[in-house]
Amino acid sequence: MLDLIGKANGNTRVDGTRGYALSRDYVASVLRLAGYKVTIQPFEFEFEGYKTPPVLKRTAPEPKAFAHVTEFHEVGASSAGTVTAPVQAVDVVLPPPATPGSTSGCEASDFAGFTAGNIALVQRGTCDFALKVANAVAAGASAVILFNEGQPGRTTARVNPGIGENVSVPVFFTSFAVGDELASKPGTTVSLSFDKLVETRTTSNVIAESRWGRGDNVVVAGAHLDSVQEGPGINDNGSGVGGVLEVALQMAKHKTGNKVRFGFWGGEEFGLLGSQYYVDHLSEQDKANIALYLNFDMIASPNFVYQVYDGDGDVFGVPGPEGSAQIEKDFQSFYASRGLQSKASEFDGRSDYKAFIDAGIPGGGLFTGAEKVKTAEEAAIWGGTAGIEYDPCYHAPCDTIKNIDDTALDVNSDAIAMLMGTYAFDTEAVNGIHAPGKAHKAAATRAAVVHDHDKVELS
Repeated sequence: MLDLIGKANGNTRVDGTRGYALSRDYVASVLRLAGYKVTIQPFEFEFEGYKTPPVLKRTAPEPKAFAHVTEFHEVGASSAGTVTAPVQAVDVVLPPPATPGSTSGCEASDFAGFTAGNIALVQRGTCDFALKVANAVAAGASAVILFNEGQPGRTTARVNPGIGENVSVPVFFTSFAVGDELASKPGTTVSLSFDKLVETRTTSNVIAESRWGRGDNVVVAGAHLDSVQEGPGINDNGSGVGGVLEVALQMAKHKTGNKVRFGFWGGEEFGLLGSQYYVDHLSEQDKANIALYLNFDMIASPNFVYQVYDGDGDVFGVPGPEGSAQIEKDFQSFYASRGLQSKASEFDGRSDYKAFIDAGIPGGGLFTGAEKVKTAEEAAIWGGTAGIEYDPCYHAPCDTIKNIDDTALDVNSDAIAMLMGTYAFDTEAVNGIHAPGKAHKAAATRAAVVHDHDKVELS
C-alpha cells in the first residue's frame, strides 16, 4: 500500500504532502480496525526541500545530464539559483592519492588565477567543506561543485557536507566519477539549478496502544513513516513500518500482560522530529512507565546485512541505558536460533531510538544497511554483492517495492514478533519487572504471531 501511495503522489511520501497524509491515514485506519486506541499527534516543522528537482548537466563539450541523488545532490544550506558557466578545477588531485590528502580549496591561495563568475570545482580532502566553500565564494565563484575524493569509501555522492549558514551561491556535491569527468574535459561548461523551498508545514505521528495489559510497564516499538522528497521510501522506511504494522495486527489477537504501544513517526528525515516531539510531551511518569523501546528503520535492504544495535557498547564504545545490552543479546539469540549470523550496528542516535535512550529508556533494534559499501567479508557471510552499497537506492527515486529483499523483510519481521511477543508478557531480563506465571503465554503468543504474520504488505 505504501508503494501505491507513493506512485499516486509524485513518487514521494515526504512530510507535509498528500503522500504522507495518506500513509498516516492508512496506518491509523488498519490499527483502529484491529482494536487499538489510536492517537494522531500533529506538530509543525520547518520543511527544507525544493519546488522542482535540482538539475546538473554538462552543456559543453558534449551535453550530458547527471542523475539527481545517485550522481549528485544539492547542499541544503546553499542558496537557490540557476547558473550556466565554465567549470574551473581548484587544486584537485587526479588521480587521487592512495589515502585521503587533497587540500583542494583549503587555502585562499588555491584560487589565485580563478576567474570570477566561473563554477568552482573543489575536491573533498583534508579541511572542512565550509572552508572550501567560503574560499570559493570569496574568489567570486558563481556556484560550487564539491566532489568526493576517490579513495575506497570516498567515491559516491552519499555525503551531506556541512558548509555553514547563509551561503550566497548554489552548492552541489557529486560522486568522484562526476567530478573527475568535469575536471578532465577541457572547456567544460555546466548548467545547474536549485529551486529551493523553505516553509513551515504540519506533519504527525500515529500512536497505537493496546486496550489491555499493565500500563506501568509498556513495551513500545516504532518506525518512521515518512520518506525523503526524492522518493517513496519503501525500504527507508516502508520496510520498518510494514514489519511493525503487521506484528501489531497479529498481536491484537492476543491479550498481553503488559500494554504494547506502536509509534509511527513523522519528521524523521528532517532530524528525528516526530519521536523527539513524542518523548518531549510525555510526563516524567509516562516515561518511567515505558519498559523499553524497539526501533526498526530499514530492515529489508536489497544488499542486506543483519545488524543489531550495539546496546552494550562492546563494539563501538557507546552503550545504551541499562537494559539495552539485554535487548541486543535477545536479538542476537533470535538470529542464532535461525542459524544466521548478525553483527553490531552503531547505537549512535541516527534514528528514532535517540529520544528514548536520551530519556534513559532501554532501547534496541535492527538495521540492514543504507549508504555504506558492503565488504567482501560481509558478502561471504550474508551473500549479496561486495563493493556496492547496502541500499543503492537509499534516499533515491528508485526506493520502490522493487528495492526490497523479501528474505530480509521476512526474517526481521519474525524477529520483531519474537521479541515483542516475549516482552509483552515479561521484561524482567531488561528492567527487572517480572510477570509471574506468564512464561507459557509469552511463548504461545510469540509463536502465534511469528506464524500468523507470514507476509508483510508494502505494495
